[in-house]
Amino acid sequence: MDTIANFFSFITTPVSWVIVQFHKLYGAIFGPDTGWAWGLSIVSLVVLIRICLIPLFVKQIKSTRNMQALQPKMKAIQERYKSDKQRQSEEMMKLYKETGTNPLSSCLPILAQSPFFFALYSVLSHIAEGKTIGVINQSLLDSARQAHIFGAPLAAKFTDSAEKVASLNASITDVRVVTAVMIILMSASQFFTQRQLMMKNVDLSVKTPYMQQQKMLMYIFPVIFAVMGINFPVGVLVYWLTTNVWTMGQQMYVINQNPTPGSKAQDAYLQRLLKSVTHHGEVRGRRRKNIVKAIVAKGSDRNDNERRFFAGLAKAGFAAQVDGTVIKSDSAVAEAEGGATTRRQQPKRQTKAQRQAASAQQSQAKDADTADEPQDAAPGTGATSLEKKPQSSSSAKGTKAGSAGDQAAGDKPARPSRANSGGSRQGQAKSGQRKGQQRPKHPSSKK
Repeated sequence: MDTIANFFSFITTPVSWVIVQFHKLYGAIFGPDTGWAWGLSIVSLVVLIRICLIPLFVKQIKSTRNMQALQPKMKAIQERYKSDKQRQSEEMMKLYKETGTNPLSSCLPILAQSPFFFALYSVLSHIAEGKTIGVINQSLLDSARQAHIFGAPLAAKFTDSAEKVASLNASITDVRVVTAVMIILMSASQFFTQRQLMMKNVDLSVKTPYMQQQKMLMYIFPVIFAVMGINFPVGVLVYWLTTNVWTMGQQMYVINQNPTPGSKAQDAYLQRLLKSVTHHGEVRGRRRKNIVKAIVAKGSDRNDNERRFFAGLAKAGFAAQVDGTVIKSDSAVAEAEGGATTRRQQPKRQTKAQRQAASAQQSQAKDADTADEPQDAAPGTGATSLEKKPQSSSSAKGTKAGSAGDQAAGDKPARPSRANSGGSRQGQAKSGQRKGQQRPKHPSSKK
């Protein structure tokens, strides 16, 4: 840790100067040698750094959402080029370039904050060793060594020996209790920050490996902070606890005001926006109008949360416009009410007796229709009323052939007529020997 801190020694002077300036301010209020003066100086340093990092934090949010949206495409590329790692890397870089996504953007706030963290660690380590550093001279060094936070010196660690703690005018019990409580709070704040990100601000409609990675980090990061925390001075624990609390509050604001599409946080936000529009009759605020405008522009690509929001607007009598505003729309009300009425008109459930009575009525009606059908066929032919008499040239030829047979000598038996053959086939169909409609035979063919 000392080696890394020495690597960032170029920034120790600016960091020590900022701490001294805040110490002058708080020292005039609480006293120059109090833990409040030095502790609040460190807290103010964190706030100043995090304010400067807000643009990077916004860029981190955009990069994280872009990475979430690209996960399905990235997975498809990995499956397609699983045997060619070079081509896989080329396609990944091409995808990042086309979408304007930088995978390292999500790490920018941590990377930018690291030099200040290690510079502060170096300053506090020199204070613990009684060495001047940066703009902290001997008088400021003596004042910082006398400062205690709840009985624990700023430069004391959880792993320090009793002799070293005694040299800082403190007891080992006070140091370990204070450091243990701060380590627990630091790990808990890190866990809660990651948990609210996973539970509220992740698109649940898309299952990607990114979600599993974030879930693992939710449990791994607190353990890492707990292990590293026992080697941090109290002043560094104050710094890290403050930055975790800041990150947690900053993320809560982003989740409530600009949630990820498809997440639970977006559903809650759109419901609040729907109540506001219903109460005031308009979309208030430029940011809210931009959100409504973006949802309108999606068209059929809207997620379930956004479709519910539009359905609620229609039910309340509003229609969203392309510029993010809403207008009164009677047709939207009628459409919403008509859809609700249609959904409410469900068939009533019948009892068993009612179902049997209805079935009996249907059977009686069917029998009555069958009895009323005309009987066109001649008696004794066996033809039913459903039989259709073929009107074709072959039928005409059969008639002529039958007339010729009547004029011939009586020693030859007459050929059976078409009517008799048709009736015979119908009788066979009724007796079950042949099923289905039969095609009439050609007159020249023999039975």
